[in-house]
Amino acid sequence: MDEKTPATPSTPSALESKESVIGLAEVDPSPVDETPFEASKDGYFPSSSSPSPLPSHARTSTLGLGNHGPAYYLLRIQRYSSYTFTLFASLHIMNTSLLPLLTHSVPASNPYLLLTRPYYQSALTEPLLVALPLAAHISSGIALRLYRRRQTLYHYGAETHRDRKHIAWPALSSTSTLGYALIPLLGFHTLTTRLIPLYLHGDSALVNLLYISHAFALRPFTSFTGFTTLVGVGVWHFMWGWAKWLKLAPKQVGVAGAEGQLRRKRRWYGVNGVAALVSGLWLAGSLMVVGRAGRTEGWVGREYDELLKYVPVLG
Repeated sequence: MDEKTPATPSTPSALESKESVIGLAEVDPSPVDETPFEASKDGYFPSSSSPSPLPSHARTSTLGLGNHGPAYYLLRIQRYSSYTFTLFASLHIMNTSLLPLLTHSVPASNPYLLLTRPYYQSALTEPLLVALPLAAHISSGIALRLYRRRQTLYHYGAETHRDRKHIAWPALSSTSTLGYALIPLLGFHTLTTRLIPLYLHGDSALVNLLYISHAFALRPFTSFTGFTTLVGVGVWHFMWGWAKWLKLAPKQVGVAGAEGQLRRKRRWYGVNGVAALVSGLWLAGSLMVVGRAGRTEGWVGREYDELLKYVPVLG
């Protein structure tokens, strides 16, 4: 009877072991997008064609509120706050420009301004229609930009100040640039028409179209230049912002080629044409009627002089 050798466990050969090590060493890295969703080239207004960062089955929570990131909610705060402020701006352009343009008289237009003022300057409506929406719009825009920056740094793994220095901030669109330029202009307008009268007189009862006319008569160049800049920057910011919300901006055309180029061109001219029309109407009533009404005499004129002494540049 032949003697049998005991069974030994099978061991991999040297060649098999080498192939195994090579296989582990050459595993392809997991795919990473060149540009993260949170730092898209469109700035912080993602285009309608941008893919969602979450799969469809993970975008809805059990409460139906959606499992979205901070950018989603910040964009909606920015959008819906602009609705409320647009309502106020529409009333304001009606009182300060369109009615004077129709009546060709500042004294005849003043009663309409005083009649509608309680609706947006009361202790309840002014914060709801003006202050809170404006603060929410500005703060959400700044927070959104900082969030995009943080996501970009996280994507590239920038841990030191030296690394962060070489990574660009998210793109700043022309609409956002106009919005940031509008902040000091609105601040100066608020200081002139609301804060200084409130500080000196306790209210804004004397501030009306005659007050604006008086300021134009005292400092014509500064008043005309400042008001034209305020209206131009504000209207172009509003029109391009609304074009983005309504998906009518040139960059939001989803067609490529010559047809897409033609559509983008038409939209560009369309948005700028509407902005030019609104600015022209606003400036026509404000500059040609209110701005040329002249100084106010008597004790009211002296009160206006006293108020304007405290206004930077005009005083």
